[in-house]
Amino acid sequence: MRQFRYLIVSLFLSATAIAQTVKYSNEFLAIGVGARQMAMGNAGISSTRDVTAGYWNPAGLTGVQPKLQLAYMHSEYFAGIAKYDYGALAAKLDSQSVAAISFVRFGVDNIPNTTQLVDANGNVDYDKISKFSATDFAAILTYARKIKEVKGLEVGANVKIIRRHLGDFGGSWGFGLDAAANYTLKGWKFSAVGRDITGTFNAWTYTLDDDTKNTFALTGNDIPKNSVEITVPRLLLGVSKKYYVWKGKISLLGEVCLLNTFDGKRNVLIKSKAVSVDPQFGFEAGYQNLFFLRFGLNNIQKYTDIDNKPLTTVQPNMGAGIKYKIFTLDYAFTNIGNASIAPYSHVFSLIIDINRTLAKRKSSGAKD
Repeated sequence: MRQFRYLIVSLFLSATAIAQTVKYSNEFLAIGVGARQMAMGNAGISSTRDVTAGYWNPAGLTGVQPKLQLAYMHSEYFAGIAKYDYGALAAKLDSQSVAAISFVRFGVDNIPNTTQLVDANGNVDYDKISKFSATDFAAILTYARKIKEVKGLEVGANVKIIRRHLGDFGGSWGFGLDAAANYTLKGWKFSAVGRDITGTFNAWTYTLDDDTKNTFALTGNDIPKNSVEITVPRLLLGVSKKYYVWKGKISLLGEVCLLNTFDGKRNVLIKSKAVSVDPQFGFEAGYQNLFFLRFGLNNIQKYTDIDNKPLTTVQPNMGAGIKYKIFTLDYAFTNIGNASIAPYSHVFSLIIDINRTLAKRKSSGAKD
């Protein structure tokens, strides 16, 4: 598994060495949060109505019902080498507006630093091997509001503060904005989310010592320079519809999302120089709002094999959920991309409702 560490470090370094707009920037914010949405193939733009909407679609945060709502998720990838954590808190400000704060961390720890393994005379000293961490962190501040003047219309926005860190070698600070709108018509929910609408800027600075620079030069590696990395805007479109059958005891929800990028051709289902479209499909069946089964399809890609034969691959996802009183526990069997690169992982997430009555009882000092 050590090779995975080297692979991840090289990806970090290569992505940050370019002082311009890059195709894959801040990709840790594209993994997704919440086992519900991940089980549905990340098709959660229009149907997410809880605290996790602060990540998926800020306008959907108006669907939060309790006074306060908490969420937490932990997952691991590459056989536990990469760890991904998410936490959020949403607070209902009044009957029309909700605010939230979310935290996302993706990190690889205990990466061997072998830049000083061999000295100038060619001697190998294993005591010179140290370890460092490569971490990505984001804080997302969200505000959402229902528009009284237009029935069924909700709007929301995110402010993102991003910190990326590569041990003692370097790091960056970033800032970005998201905006979103939802519209409900005859039970159909339509959503549009603009991520990084002004471009998200990451300012990188490096503090490499002379020995490390010499090692990079002798091994043919570029010496990274202070630079600014720009994440270009994306447009996410989603539509969902929920039906009730069997005297209203069973709910059936379907959702389709389109992830639109504008930075050139990507290996997705629909691609061109102007725009690339990556569709995502999700399905959820629920029983009396207590038990849920979910399924999703995403990462639809076309490519040719070694015999130049065209192939199409699809990533299936599945999961389940249970809601009991103030607790919602969700599970997903999914991964972060091509299964040949990252094996499937078990993802769990928890949402806790803290209702208005409980808050009042605690403030008055009453015992539960």
